[in-house]
Amino acid sequence: MAAKMKNMNFKKFLKGNALTYLMVIAAYVILFLMQNLGLMSNSLSGFLVPICAYIVMAVSLNLTVGIMGELSLGHAGFMSVGAYMGAVCSALLADLIPFAPVRLAISMVGGGILAGLVSLIVVVPVLRLRGDYLAIVTLAFGEIIRNILQVLYIGKDANGVHFAMSEAALDMAEGGKMIVRGPMGVVGIQKISTLTMGFILVMITLVVVLNLIRSRQGRAIMAMRDNRIAAESIGISIAKYKIMAFVTSAVLAGASGALYAMNFSSILSKKFDFNTSILILVFVVLGGMGNIRGSIIAAAALTILPELLREYADYRMLVYAIVLIVVMLVTNNPKIKPMATKFWNEKIAPKLPGKKGKEGVVNGK
Repeated sequence: MAAKMKNMNFKKFLKGNALTYLMVIAAYVILFLMQNLGLMSNSLSGFLVPICAYIVMAVSLNLTVGIMGELSLGHAGFMSVGAYMGAVCSALLADLIPFAPVRLAISMVGGGILAGLVSLIVVVPVLRLRGDYLAIVTLAFGEIIRNILQVLYIGKDANGVHFAMSEAALDMAEGGKMIVRGPMGVVGIQKISTLTMGFILVMITLVVVLNLIRSRQGRAIMAMRDNRIAAESIGISIAKYKIMAFVTSAVLAGASGALYAMNFSSILSKKFDFNTSILILVFVVLGGMGNIRGSIIAAAALTILPELLREYADYRMLVYAIVLIVVMLVTNNPKIKPMATKFWNEKIAPKLPGKKGKEGVVNGK
């Protein structure tokens, strides 16, 4: 009986994963065709790569906040590390690797690796912190990174790559090129990010996160979330799995930062401030804690919503806030789901081919 229940749960999990993958693939195909057939405006087309980057950010943060149950407010810090690293890698490899997709892939890998290494610096000292204390530390980390980037100068000349914390200290030979200009950020970026590369990164993120959730390590992480003391009592290493979740989340955030940065000609450190971390957290909360598919939908919808409301310039942010409040009230109201399920079973499901009566919904989903 237990084996049968386990097999049913596994099939349900696989079915849910397949639906998530198919949803992302279908969205990519539709958007790719619209973009190449000229059925999409230039302004909306420019949002495709940021949407992919924000989806990766939301899914990766959900691993920390939803799956592990720890509040992190410095996720934009990892994104900024990846963005700067990716932009620098792309600039340094421009002459060696003229093929843009390969250079972009290498830059995203470099951004992810550096973000993962930086996350170790943060997570190791705070392994015993939880809740509000962990949130404060991660918030401080994000602000520290942003301030460091504001005084960082990187240049390249015939003698190699130079780093300094002030422009005067950056001693470069004649003909050298500035890549990072402190408060001015990274300028002169070659825009090589594409919707296809964004789609590939989203799919990689889904494969990593969804398989991690299903794995033995993922169950250990969720056990920590549900009852830390009980998890420790059966031999689960809290430090090990906490580091695993944080580093995995940071690596994905760094890769998305590199993708995001190379969609613009220049980036500034202030783009990755506290507000960006809160925005990503809103994606996670609005989509549902631990709900990967919900994070994807929320990130895409809330990224494009302000642009759709741009014609109402004086009221668009007010409408945006009202939409957030209404959605949160609806999704967290225990009376809404039974009403929606009843409406589906009685009105919609009987009209669908192959679905009669109350078989249209399983467990209200």
